[in-house]
Amino acid sequence: MPITAVHARYIYDSRGNPTVEFTSNTKQECFEQLYQVGASTGVHEALELRDKDKAVHHGKGVLKAVKNVNEIIAPVLVAKKLEPTQQKEIDKFLLQFDGTENKSKFGANAILGISLAVCKAGAAHRDVPLYKYIAALAGIEKVFLPVPAMNVINGGSHAGNKLAMQEFMIMPTGASSFTEAMRMGPETYHHLRAEIKKRYGLDATAVGDEGGFAPNIQDNKEGLDLLKTAIDNAGYTGKISIAMDCAGSEYYKEYRIDSIEDWFDQDDWDSWTKALTIVNIQIVGDDLTVINPKRIQTAVNKKACNCLLLEINQIGTVTESIEAAKLARKNGWGVMVSHLSGETEDTFIAEIAVGLATGQIKTGAPCRSERLAKYNRILRIEEELGKYAIYAGTEFRNQQA
Repeated sequence: MPITAVHARYIYDSRGNPTVEFTSNTKQECFEQLYQVGASTGVHEALELRDKDKAVHHGKGVLKAVKNVNEIIAPVLVAKKLEPTQQKEIDKFLLQFDGTENKSKFGANAILGISLAVCKAGAAHRDVPLYKYIAALAGIEKVFLPVPAMNVINGGSHAGNKLAMQEFMIMPTGASSFTEAMRMGPETYHHLRAEIKKRYGLDATAVGDEGGFAPNIQDNKEGLDLLKTAIDNAGYTGKISIAMDCAGSEYYKEYRIDSIEDWFDQDDWDSWTKALTIVNIQIVGDDLTVINPKRIQTAVNKKACNCLLLEINQIGTVTESIEAAKLARKNGWGVMVSHLSGETEDTFIAEIAVGLATGQIKTGAPCRSERLAKYNRILRIEEELGKYAIYAGTEFRNQQA
């Protein structure tokens, strides 16, 4: 049954900024998909189209993207009478119709939203859960439940405090199931709140964009000490490790840091390569790779990192996201699915984390409903899988789907 309509509308994200919601229709059903946005973007990623009219939403409006979908892309796509299960063909059409390398003609926020909505419709057409449909698209037979990387202290542009690092995360690698991980994470989070209140007062327990606390501290080591104390007080010493967005090598042994993201500037290849020879932990490329196949291959050739951060907005379609994950895996990398600082209640990234068996997902603190929506969806998937549910645990970077 072909796609009969595609529609975009103007809505708002978790930071009160405009974003786009998409609807794809067949004769029988209607499928909705929301688009998320980040606080900062790498210079090499797909372009998110904004109106730039400073008089309206400080230039962050998305009327151009909505218009591109409703008046230009949708009529041509519907006329092609493609089935929603033809994901590759539809994504290929979107890329060719835009015709630019970084999706700058129509905007990645227009193209990706359509691609995701079509994917949801395809899963319904096949009468399978979305994560299983994504697994089938990727040729994956065995799915895994990911270890959550919970951003419990927010810094930098995510919080407005003086911390240089944007994310201090905890990873319940020692849990036996996702359900147990979702006990360990929130319990540690509340111990962290108590410790921050004790040291700095109640006003220091305010939260940032991603639900993590945003105390006005300046020293990264101080943030790590807070995490270590909270983990110890929660009784999970040795079961919860730490991950960071931008850190220094002087910390990784003292605090059991298992994952470091965006260690250096996105074009400082020599420093990335040197770092990977020094530490034996996960080094995640976000701005370094931006899910761009050319940059991923360069990072592979230069041995610059060993894990791909999969933010699907950076590349622009479901098919490209799947191919990027495959390329990373082919070269022995891990894959971490990630949310954005400006989020919605949409749960597509939870589905893709399970469907692609990535073993790890970064989607904020166990706080704020737009973050918990993803975690709660994975809990439901775990229940649905029953005895076939496998939690990635300590093997979060080495899953073999």
